[in-house]
Amino acid sequence: MDCFYEGENMLVIHPDECIDCGVCEPECPADAIKPDTEPDLDKWLDVNRDYSETWPNITTKKPAPPDADNFLTEPNKFEKYFSAEPGEGD
Repeated sequence: MDCFYEGENMLVIHPDECIDCGVCEPECPADAIKPDTEPDLDKWLDVNRDYSETWPNITTKKPAPPDADNFLTEPNKFEKYFSAEPGEGD
């Protein structure tokens, strides 16, 4: 699907473009993709909606950052590292 959008250090999914097939959920190495039916995800739906409107579309898989594994279990990553800057896109 073409519903992924790239920020400087994060991807988001446009909730209105996602077809809810669930294929991406087990493919996410950070376990960051959750179905919108799970409770307490309103903040993440807003983040995904807001930034998918301004960040460039990404349709091809890119390699993970070399230090990605260092952040897998770190708490409060969003608050510590989030950048609102757009990524490069395709």
